[in-house]
Amino acid sequence: MRITAVDGARATIAAEGLEQECSLMLVPGAGVGDYVLVHAGYAISVLDETEAQQTYDLLREIASFDESGPDDPGDGET
Repeated sequence: MRITAVDGARATIAAEGLEQECSLMLVPGAGVGDYVLVHAGYAISVLDETEAQQTYDLLREIASFDESGPDDPGDGET
């Protein structure tokens, strides 16, 4: 998610129409415009734009699988 505003150790972050807040306590050097990986309300890592785009792409790919899994049915076992 990309940081859109910082207020002390709190940040407003946004991605794909979703906006929320997170703590910057674990990444104190992060600022507006940076991409961060967020877990449980805490930014845990700063990503460069390429890493962020690759992460978004992987998340979209995962979301595209329906409950039956990817198009390759494998050996048919469940």
